[in-house]
Amino acid sequence: MAKADAKKHRSWMRKIFTFVLLAVLLLVAAGAVSVTYFLFKYGRDLPTFDEMVSYEPNLSTVIYDRNGREIARLFRENRTWVRLEEISPWMIKATMAAEDSSFYKHHGVDISGIIRALWVNFRRGEAMQGGSTITQQLARNLFLTLDRTLDRKIKETILALRMERIFSKDQILEMYLNTIYFGHGAYGVFAASQQYYGKKPSELSLAESAMLAGLIAAPERFTPLRHPEEAKARQAYVLRRLVELKWISAKEGSEALAQKLTFASKKAPTLSNNKAPYFVSYILFGHLLPRYGGERVYQGGLRVYTTLDLALQEKADKIIQKLPSEGAIVALDPATGEILTMVGGKNFEKSKFNRAIQAYRQPGSAFKPFIYSAALESGIRFVDHLLDAPLIYENGWAPTNYDDEFHGEVTALEALIHSYNVVAIRVAEIVGLDKVKNLARRVGITSPYLPYDLSIALGSGSVTPMEMAIAYACFANGGYRIKPFAIKEIRDREGVVLESNGPVLEPALDPIVSMTMLSALKDVVLYGTGRPARIEGYETFGKTGTTNEWSDAWFVGGVPGLVAVVYAGHDDHKPLGDKATGGRIAAPVWKEFVSTAVKDLNLPKSFMIKPEYDVEEVTVCRYSGFLAAPNCPRGTLILQTGSAPLNTCPYHGGMVFAGIAEDPNAPRLLLAPQDYTYMASGQAAPELSAPSIAAPSAASLPQASKGAAPPSPQEKPYKKDPSPPDEVERRFQELLKEYGLVN
Repeated sequence: MAKADAKKHRSWMRKIFTFVLLAVLLLVAAGAVSVTYFLFKYGRDLPTFDEMVSYEPNLSTVIYDRNGREIARLFRENRTWVRLEEISPWMIKATMAAEDSSFYKHHGVDISGIIRALWVNFRRGEAMQGGSTITQQLARNLFLTLDRTLDRKIKETILALRMERIFSKDQILEMYLNTIYFGHGAYGVFAASQQYYGKKPSELSLAESAMLAGLIAAPERFTPLRHPEEAKARQAYVLRRLVELKWISAKEGSEALAQKLTFASKKAPTLSNNKAPYFVSYILFGHLLPRYGGERVYQGGLRVYTTLDLALQEKADKIIQKLPSEGAIVALDPATGEILTMVGGKNFEKSKFNRAIQAYRQPGSAFKPFIYSAALESGIRFVDHLLDAPLIYENGWAPTNYDDEFHGEVTALEALIHSYNVVAIRVAEIVGLDKVKNLARRVGITSPYLPYDLSIALGSGSVTPMEMAIAYACFANGGYRIKPFAIKEIRDREGVVLESNGPVLEPALDPIVSMTMLSALKDVVLYGTGRPARIEGYETFGKTGTTNEWSDAWFVGGVPGLVAVVYAGHDDHKPLGDKATGGRIAAPVWKEFVSTAVKDLNLPKSFMIKPEYDVEEVTVCRYSGFLAAPNCPRGTLILQTGSAPLNTCPYHGGMVFAGIAEDPNAPRLLLAPQDYTYMASGQAAPELSAPSIAAPSAASLPQASKGAAPPSPQEKPYKKDPSPPDEVERRFQELLKEYGLVN
């Protein structure tokens, strides 16, 4: 009986065991089905492993100057990636202490951490700790919304578990520190370090790190810039956690808490708030956005290395404030076309109108070097003579000089040095308007606003400061037209070179013409209207420009290795003031800027004359054009070998008749059409200062242009402004919308 009972008992035990086993198997199967369904339901819309591996966060595009200094950042989220080893160990510890002290122990989800957070928060009556691990927070920040729902929490957990299988702990921590938001537009630890302390992440102290780590939970609530008391309390909590974890000593915690922090309180960089806003806008809308698109430029982490010299740019920004009006400063390297400085106005925030490239303004006498360059190409020399006497045209136009005086027979050099208007008109009439315009186009004047009449000799066309800089560079570099460029190199976020740019030059002037013009423009600065711009110890060349009614003032010129333009004028074209000439308004500003530039750029002091060119440097009398005697008003010209007069000035030491009769290179008197009328009548031209010592000659020169149409005296400059500032402002806003940079 006992055996039967035992057998029966074992039978029941087997049945119970089988039942339990089946039940367990059913539960496991049901659980597996549930988990499978659960994972399918919540995981089907989540990023795959491949998508998580290939994920690229939004990174700021950084623009650098020629020396590697940061100029600006372009971003939707202000973020710059740094490696974990480039972050202060204090910042790493403080972050884990504040957000996830068991980070290196769990596998993405920390159940004990959740329980501990609930208990701490319950005991203190406020949310001091969160239950999400660093991995969960990263998953949420990268791939999910911030909605406080159960579905989001489940998805967050699934993603965290996946991420722990894909990435190492160090990789996850690096991603976390580079993606979290620290408030005030700062995403990631690099931006936060810059924003709050003006330093690199590697330089953060324990106290600074605890303050930043405390921001992570609620950046707007704990910001020290707006809520210092709450920020201090949060910092104290982070330091206390570090002590509890035995990651720092109590003494270290107390000392860090007592440390007084100094905040940089920097504004997040914007298109307006950077160190060269007109330049940045120039490359952004002129190159970066059209070529790479708004998304890549503002989220792709490009590295843009430019030609700008930031130190020089910052000084130019300060110097331009001395103008009595709006204005612009442009500086180029004439040998390469690199844009070294671009200031388009006094305040980009108030006006986006970039006067350096968008303001078409009359250059006045600053245009005359192109008239005389065309004359040089036509065989006229600076030692030749022209008449500075009244001109009256059939339509009543009677141009005059700045001082309303005439100086009789003068050399072309003297006429350029003192900027005699009627002589320039005579030269243009002799040479012909087609040759003048053709030369202007060759050297870089692309403006559509050049008139086809003799007023072009007085600078009545409308050009930009950039065009003038390009054109004057031809005089400094041996006759080459440069293509200005602002970007040397662009790299992507991985450091791969996307583009690389360099000098582009093409012949525009005969080198001898270029060097002769340069030498004459140096005399303008030594003896003429350009004297206020002279840089002591440096060979300086240039020309002033002033327009009718004193509306615009210019100085355009350079030194070895630099060409610069200063333009001054009101946007509404009202006068700058009585006698507000380029020499009085623009030249002093130009001098101050270039005086700084020659030292900062360590420029040479003299222009080099290349030995391969058949030229010689000749000192002439500015009054007669012959070789200078000891008492002559002197000028130094670079001339083609064998073309200079052979005899000494007959007014100041030489023989008059010998000078004319025996010198095959003696200066010639060149006549315009109206001057032939004087000669035919047997009368001297009005108001000549002395008898001519140069024989009238048209041999080997172009025929005087009789078809040129002088402008009507009724026409006023800016009758129709070719570049109104309000139109530029409107177009600027349109471009922002076009590239998705504003809502």
